Order: sequence, then structure tokens, then C-alpha cells
Amino acid sequence: MECLASLVRQSYRGFEILVVDNSGRQLAREAGAERFGAVILEQKENIGFGAAVNAGFRYSRAPLLATLNDDAVAHPDWLAQLVAAAEAHPRAGMFASQVVLSETGQLDSAGMLICGDGTSKQRGHFEPPERYNRLEEVLLPSGSAALYRREMLDEIGMFDEDFYLYCEDTDLGLRARWAGWTCIYVPGARVDHGYSATAGRASPLKAYYVERNRLCVLLKNFPASLLLRAPGETLARYVWHCVSILQNRGMAARFTEGNHGMLDLAFIVVRAHAAVAFRAWSIWKKRRALRKTARLTAAEFRALLEKHRIAAREVAAL
Repeated sequence: MECLASLVRQSYRGFEILVVDNSGRQLAREAGAERFGAVILEQKENIGFGAAVNAGFRYSRAPLLATLNDDAVAHPDWLAQLVAAAEAHPRAGMFASQVVLSETGQLDSAGMLICGDGTSKQRGHFEPPERYNRLEEVLLPSGSAALYRREMLDEIGMFDEDFYLYCEDTDLGLRARWAGWTCIYVPGARVDHGYSATAGRASPLKAYYVERNRLCVLLKNFPASLLLRAPGETLARYVWHCVSILQNRGMAARFTEGNHGMLDLAFIVVRAHAAVAFRAWSIWKKRRALRKTARLTAAEFRALLEKHRIAAREVAAL
């Protein structure tokens, strides 16, 4: 309930708190979420992150919609800073918070970066927050703590619920960029976050959905010229993951520290590719629909991705 308590302490007033309970067991009600003035939207089962957020967005009619993970604690000026940025930048549809790891005080994210194979990573991850103290344009926000403009969502649609878990914020952000919307990083909007507290930092569940969904992001959003380069980028990332495991660095190394090995990772990769192949036609239809409404050319979008790019080697090291 520390998350809800931090919302009650916000200096900005005149907002509503919605708690989407994905447990299917009324856990938010049992924990007393209503005493914080929250409206509880209970789901019969875990419908996934994107679908849960969409349920909250549909319930509210506010022109600005903020997301905050239940393992995150917002500083008192978090919402005020985001709203002020939204008022100052009317063509920006997304606003990224300064998300800090609650365990270490290091930066979790200052917006997101993108790799050539569709993998997204947190900008500034594990760096001192003080290095990212300038309000500036970034590619897209982490959905763990962000502000979205309803006008933008009405135009491009909400989170793609087929993602279920992970990368849906990347997909939404890239769709918004295709439509000409921008994203502003707001360093004064600080949130302390318990990273991957729900699915685990390096669990098989997370590994599968991240790999499957980065393929969906790639096939759905990347221009054709970048799709041709993606297999090489993917192979490079796999090689650097192997190097990182040998050096005991990065997420892949943490995955193999438990009862999982490189063969388990290989099986997850194969399973993820098979799942994407099975839904290839659905992804293709979404890709075509996206291109019909795009305001950016393929060359402009390619330049945008290059500006906010992270190398495969850097992905593997985090």
C-alpha cells in the first residue's frame, strides 16, 4: 500500500486513483485500497499488464492518464511535474518519469532506448540519477511510471493486449512516434521502483515474454530496411549474452545463476520464435494498419530509432 500512500501525498490535486486488481482474488480490497480513496477495478483473472491499464483508461475520462506500478513509490511532486510538462508541450503525447531503483539508488530508467532487433532497454540503467537531470525529448517512456495524453490514445489506440506482459509500452511508444507524437523525459517526476518485483528479474517467465514480444515489436513497427538487418543484430546480441554469461555479467548471467542453464535459454528463444510464427498473420495486419495512419516516412522513423539506439553489446551487459 506504500504506492497508494505516495499518491495521497501528491502536491498536485484534483486527480482520481484507479487500482486495477489483476489477482482475481480481491487482494486490493482486502489490503484496504479503498481507504486511500481509490476506485478498485477487479478482474476475474490476470489479464496482463496492457489489458489492465486499458481497463483503467477506459474507466476514466481524464485528458491525462498516468501509470504507476504497484511496486513503485512516487515522490510528492511526481504528478505535478508530469502535468506541468504536458501543459508546456502540447504535441508530446507521452512523458517519462525519472525511475530510480529503490534498492540501490541507481537509475532504473530515464526513458527507453531501442536495439536494432527490437529489444528495448532503460536509458541510463544502473547509472547515477544526477547524470539525467535535464528535461528533454526521449524515444518513449517506461510504462512503470508514465503519463499519456488521451488525445494521443484516442488516435493510435491503447496498449496492445496481445503482448500480455512486457514490451507493450515499447509498442505503444513506437506507434505514437509513427503518428508524429513525441515523448518528454521529466527528471523532476521521480519514482522509486522495485525492479521486476512481480515476474522476477531473470525468471523464465520474463525471459520468454521479453523475447517473444521484442519480436512482435520488431515485426509490427520497424521499417522493412531495418527488418533485413535485424537477424544480424539478433545474432550479435545472442553472442554478447554468451560472453556476458562467461563474464558473470548481465541479465543472462543472472538467469543461469539459478537452476537454469544456456540450454534453457535456447529453448525459450525457440519457443518465443514459434509463438510469433503462429501469430504472424495477426502481426502483419496490425503492421499494415499502422502504416496507413503513419505521419512519419520510413526514413524519418529509421533516423528516430538511430538517434535513440542502444547497441546489442550494451543490451547484453545490463
